[in-house]
Amino acid sequence: MTLAFSTLGCAGAPLDTVLELAHANKISGLELRAADEEFTHVGLTPAERRTLRGRIEDAGLEILAVDSYVHLCGVEEQPLAEHLELAHDLGARGVRAFMRDDPDATGEPTPGELRAMDRVARSGTEVSVLLETHDTHSSGRSIAAFCALLDREVPAHDARVIWDAAHTRRTGETPAESLALLRPWLEFVQIKDHDSQREYKPVAMGAGDYPIGELLTALDGTDYPLSLEWELKWHPDLPPLSEALPATLAWINR
Repeated sequence: MTLAFSTLGCAGAPLDTVLELAHANKISGLELRAADEEFTHVGLTPAERRTLRGRIEDAGLEILAVDSYVHLCGVEEQPLAEHLELAHDLGARGVRAFMRDDPDATGEPTPGELRAMDRVARSGTEVSVLLETHDTHSSGRSIAAFCALLDREVPAHDARVIWDAAHTRRTGETPAESLALLRPWLEFVQIKDHDSQREYKPVAMGAGDYPIGELLTALDGTDYPLSLEWELKWHPDLPPLSEALPATLAWINR
């Protein structure tokens, strides 16, 4: 099993801290949050990109994604191309993006989905656009429907899927159902624990009721990496990532 984590869990921390956390917890991969206040952002110079890539590769880590905040369905211009270039320079698998459609939109596909399809079509294939199950497209069914549309209309596309397993559960899908829907395009799986009795609030690993056993059973025999998306930046009451990572290993192995 390949275990990774997102630097969202230690937002603002320097690269040295991230590498120390990875080494201490036998981590194999990273999702790099891309933002101006992070060590990963689109303003890095070519030399800075080479240095960052080299240090991560020297540490034996793979970059699963550059986590952007691009909204593929958005009416306004989105910095997708800049993030794809950054991901290419860093050797990442792709760029995480959200759909974030107008929740009141009608039509199949919606106007927002048509914009998203056009953006994916213009993105090239050197680096994948990684669609996360999130916001208006939190269910496996909704992302799978969009990916099927891409397959029909943009057959040369290289869009893939990040399965946020907590988000799909909120929509009523079981892990087995979500996996069956997403499998043709799945790149990796984000995990975290949550409390369904408190509006699915993220909680300390093992303190909630996310059915990790069902997820692991569904994934048995596959090699999709698992990535801890520790939302400490948005939920500062959570334990630090230094505690969450070993707790995650215990949660998985329980």
